[in-house]
Amino acid sequence: MPVIFLGVSVLFTQCDKAKDVEPDDENELITTVQLKFTESGASTPQTFTYRDVDGDGGNAPSVFEKITLKPNTTYTLTVDLKDESKSPAEDITKEVKEEADEHLFVFTPSPASLLTYTYGDKDARNFSIGLTGTARTGAAGTGKLKVQLRHQPPMNGNAVKNGTPGPGSDDVNLDFNLEVK
Repeated sequence: MPVIFLGVSVLFTQCDKAKDVEPDDENELITTVQLKFTESGASTPQTFTYRDVDGDGGNAPSVFEKITLKPNTTYTLTVDLKDESKSPAEDITKEVKEEADEHLFVFTPSPASLLTYTYGDKDARNFSIGLTGTARTGAAGTGKLKVQLRHQPPMNGNAVKNGTPGPGSDDVNLDFNLEVK
């Protein structure tokens, strides 16, 4: 009888360990991403939208706008996120702010000379978030701006976010066409 009890307790312990490697939080459903570029000295932003109301798969995005910016210009960039698969739409930006220690935006222009991005916000552990920052365009040209929202929830109760894109998974991974002219 003690051998059976030992075997059952080992089985339950192994199941608990398997559960421990799971992230403590699931990815967000984000159907709409708005990038708002406000030129220095201006009050009205240029807004560029990606919208795919049914989420990944299914129908193609209904909106995927090309970003067009002026060369050698500084912009404040803010990001607005929504889940429009629900009615009323859910404000995911608010959720990302509340869970700032689990999220990191990554902005990757290609070619790199088109745009540089400087983070303007930090989480409680002083790691960048990316809901707001400064974008500086370079010389005229065309390419892509990859926008990723990395979801980096705790694992085993330990923080995973370390200021790099590496840990976690993508809540958003979009390649906007970018024209600087």
